[in-house]
Amino acid sequence: MEVGMPSKHVMILDTSVLCVWLKVPGKETCGSGPSSLDFDRVDKEIQTAIQMEYTLVLPLASIIETGNHIAQAPQWRYERASALAELMAQAADQTTPWAAFSDQQLQWSPGGLKALAAGWPNLAAQKLSLGDATIALVADYYAQMGCEVELYTGDKGLQRHQAVTAPVRPRRRR
Repeated sequence: MEVGMPSKHVMILDTSVLCVWLKVPGKETCGSGPSSLDFDRVDKEIQTAIQMEYTLVLPLASIIETGNHIAQAPQWRYERASALAELMAQAADQTTPWAAFSDQQLQWSPGGLKALAAGWPNLAAQKLSLGDATIALVADYYAQMGCEVELYTGDKGLQRHQAVTAPVRPRRRR
């Protein structure tokens, strides 16, 4: 794998899963029914992804929303914030298995923001939050790079998003 390039398999962690994994008080589970997720299930899935050499991605929206939940938690704010800060630093440094934040910079460029603004009213009408919309854009970004993307979420609205995978072009022999 080249430096700065994600592995062929990418797991994107949304806010609901990240809160469960970090054991944010009041957010210890997500999802409902048979798809309900708790720490043991989330940790097992993430550890399996790490063993299978997936690149893990923390979208900026997941970081901000998780940070907000931590700041509003009834206890353990410092400990949970420290755990999130450690993941952020690992991602910024591209410490395996984390992807760099710079991979998401196009989304926040003037052109990216204008595109998001243009599509946002329709997404809001479908009850998709702005945070979830940006997480879906991160999934699409990695899919268009040719990665197989798993959007790990307990959110039903976000579960419906299927990243658009760019067609694989066979290499021509010379």
